[in-house]
Amino acid sequence: METHSYFPVPPGVGMEENFLSLDDILLSHERLPSRTECTFPRLGFLEKSSDSRDIQEGTKMEMPLFLAKGLYERKRRVVSVELPKVYKEGWRTVFNADPTVVDLHKMGPYYYGLGSQLLHFDSPENPEIAQAVLQTFIGRFRRTMDSSQNAYNEDTSALGIWCHLELKATGQKRND
Repeated sequence: METHSYFPVPPGVGMEENFLSLDDILLSHERLPSRTECTFPRLGFLEKSSDSRDIQEGTKMEMPLFLAKGLYERKRRVVSVELPKVYKEGWRTVFNADPTVVDLHKMGPYYYGLGSQLLHFDSPENPEIAQAVLQTFIGRFRRTMDSSQNAYNEDTSALGIWCHLELKATGQKRND
């Protein structure tokens, strides 16, 4: 029987987060492009490119996901969140054409998790983002399963690394 000095905590599923999971903690620190919708008095020191004492309305900055979610309200707009480039229409077109050609780990190790967290923010592109993330997963999973079923006559050493990175991106473990 395998013993651990700690109990592994699985990452949260979908829109929920598990704050005891290291993967969810790292995901919550992913930086999102955002724009302030009001003035933040005496917080100018947070904006490195400005000597102003305040953060002015309309300032573009990057902030971690957890802070953006905390400052984003549907009733009173404190910040607005813009889509990271990997979720914009150009990249969604690439993923819809062939999701297996993109190295998701280079684009960000939390592609699936961050995509589901972006659905918290009101955006007219949310249905397209959700569909693109789902279809990307399905397409990549299909290739992984197809390659594992037809590995008899192929060199699968490169696929093993790809598979490991794909499973890491989804927060799953390999059972070797």
